[in-house]
Amino acid sequence: MKTTKTILSIIVASTLLTACDGDDGAAGANGIDGTNGVDGSNGLNSLVTVTELAVGSEQCAFGGQLIETGLDVNANDILDADEVDSSQTQAVCHGAAGQLSAQLIGRYESGVFGQSAAEIVDFHKASQHIFVINAQSGQVDIIDGRGLIADTVAPEQQYTLNNLAKVAQIDVATDLGLAHLGGVNSLAIYDDLLAVAIERGDGQGNSKQANGFVAFYQLDSQAQPSLVKSVEVGVLPDNVVFSHDGSKVIVANEGEPNDAYTLDPQGSVSVIAVTNGVPADVASSIGFSDFNQGQARHDELSDKIKINGPDATIAQDLEPEYIAVAQDNRQAYVSLQENNAIAVIDLEQLTVVSILPLGLKDFGLLENAIDASDKDDAINIQAYTGVFGMYQPDTIASYQWNGANFIVSANEGDARDYSGFSEEVRADDLILDPNHPQFAAAQDKTQLGRLKVTTSMGDTDGDGDYDQIVAYGGRSFSIWDTSGNLVFDSGNQITRITAAVLGKNFNNHNEESKGDSRSDDKGAEPEALAIGEIGGKHYAFVGLERTSGFMIFDISNPFAVQFIDYVVNRDFSVEFEIDGEDISGTPELAGDLGPEGMKFIAAKDSPTDSPLLVIGNEVSGTTAVYQLTL
Repeated sequence: MKTTKTILSIIVASTLLTACDGDDGAAGANGIDGTNGVDGSNGLNSLVTVTELAVGSEQCAFGGQLIETGLDVNANDILDADEVDSSQTQAVCHGAAGQLSAQLIGRYESGVFGQSAAEIVDFHKASQHIFVINAQSGQVDIIDGRGLIADTVAPEQQYTLNNLAKVAQIDVATDLGLAHLGGVNSLAIYDDLLAVAIERGDGQGNSKQANGFVAFYQLDSQAQPSLVKSVEVGVLPDNVVFSHDGSKVIVANEGEPNDAYTLDPQGSVSVIAVTNGVPADVASSIGFSDFNQGQARHDELSDKIKINGPDATIAQDLEPEYIAVAQDNRQAYVSLQENNAIAVIDLEQLTVVSILPLGLKDFGLLENAIDASDKDDAINIQAYTGVFGMYQPDTIASYQWNGANFIVSANEGDARDYSGFSEEVRADDLILDPNHPQFAAAQDKTQLGRLKVTTSMGDTDGDGDYDQIVAYGGRSFSIWDTSGNLVFDSGNQITRITAAVLGKNFNNHNEESKGDSRSDDKGAEPEALAIGEIGGKHYAFVGLERTSGFMIFDISNPFAVQFIDYVVNRDFSVEFEIDGEDISGTPELAGDLGPEGMKFIAAKDSPTDSPLLVIGNEVSGTTAVYQLTL
């Protein structure tokens, strides 16, 4: 849906009605004045009230003012609700709070839906080609970006635009020639060196529980790849990044258990040195075994970090998900999504500095209010005392302000839900403490009953019932300092903005158009994230995995963040359903579904000489390119 925002200027004039004396009597025929008339009754004051509208309000998606007028009937100098003349009420809406705009200029359709055909993306500056993870195929697609031009795409063409071409692909598994290689999970490019992470099975029926590899390719001026080498890393390499100077490749090895939860490998971080563009043959491994029970650093581990795998050590339970590198390249920050924590890694000493607990977000605060039900047939955003969310970030990034490093997180949320172990239930399945403030609401499917929650947290007094209801994800994006202190959180802005812009389509699913179908399960699910600097300002681009589209925030000052825009290229009127390989309806007409990965391209590197944002959309299998303009 394309949404047009305008700024409306309204001038409201009010008139004060005052009492008037009766007219003097007219002079009689004999020249004598008549008697004075009776004084008229006092008139009524006309009052005006101006109410500030927050971003995401029902009347104004981007905030503004509500101007109400009426007569002060009870003469109390206050415009009461029953005195408001609704026919004269007007809303003065702000436009996007800033100058930055995003325009779709390029798009590639793979034609593959629901099969992770477009996930993580990166850009090769020398050849101006886009590299896209085609995850389940075990390949990397190469898309020609040289033809990108700063041309406006008509709104009716945006959902089906297909003006970019795939020119080649890399079959990583074939190139490496090793048995049991599986899906590719991540890629990164520095200069002409491409790094691709690929998982590997153990040959015993466990598809991704053996050590994975990072394959390195040299790219020429036409984006043609030549395999340089492969380097063994940890189990299930899920994210790979270069340091800002290209001297290191850092890999988050998630170490995810098998479905039966009979095999739970250790999570770890691998670091591969790169010297003069040549990667080392062997990776250095950074693990978490020092934090195991009885080991030297166990007491450092906060009890706010979720550790809940059955019979798992700390090292097995911690699951590195995504990596951000500090601007000075001295530290890396690693999201431990399932554990609701971030690990800080010393890239010089190759050690774990600390594991930062992220704590719980209080959904009982008005600014954090949520819609918790997919069965209420309404937008029903409420604050629930005693209900909390784990932040559980997926993608994280880092930037500097006043010389200090800050971590930005997209707080998607994730549950451990396997055949051999599951922590996920609905709130109405919990045995709540009878004194819990939501005891009744948790049994109501139109309120909290449908909310997906964990059974691994919430019994604070250990008596067997739950004193807190703890859900997955913050439904927000956050900024943290490097000690784990929360500097900023977007609260429920994402919920309120999507509700205001999309109406009944907010909290939609990315595999079908079914309206409010994800309120019970992490909402819009902010997952993808990129940071870009434009015109001396830092912007965060936050992709909404389920509802689709992305939001732009000015984060130049982490203590004064501003919402800028919500951009969504999805037609919610198109009916479709994607269930694995079973597809019905016409998803090819629906636009972009499920943003998974993002790449910001600076103007100096862009084929259009303007900044670009490249997005891999997992469910629609599309790669979209937006031009960013001040």
